[in-house]
Amino acid sequence: MSEERTELVVLMTHGIDSEMSSVGFTIANGGITAGLQVTVFLTSAAVDIARKKASDTTHVKPLEPLADLMRDFVARGGALYACTPCVKARGYDQPDFIEGVTIAGASVIHERIKRGAATLSF
Repeated sequence: MSEERTELVVLMTHGIDSEMSSVGFTIANGGITAGLQVTVFLTSAAVDIARKKASDTTHVKPLEPLADLMRDFVARGGALYACTPCVKARGYDQPDFIEGVTIAGASVIHERIKRGAATLSF
């Protein structure tokens, strides 16, 4: 019998130029709706989508606009992290990001995976 998982980690690597970022946040929000504790970890080009105003023009129809998906995710209690080395490589600092983003290393997702979190990558 399989153990029920209550946490979901969504690892994202795609930026505003890819529909994958919108799909990832749609799935993450769906996880919250399903009652999961959801963590999104942004790496590589995905850290760019969390900069203030960066996602304002991204809208992959029929999905909601990316900025709205991200705001909804944070407002509903989703945990949103940006990879420390990826942030530093781009010269960003905490004030560059939307409200709700925490700059952190991969250990935040490793902790969740060790507790049994399901994982998805986009």
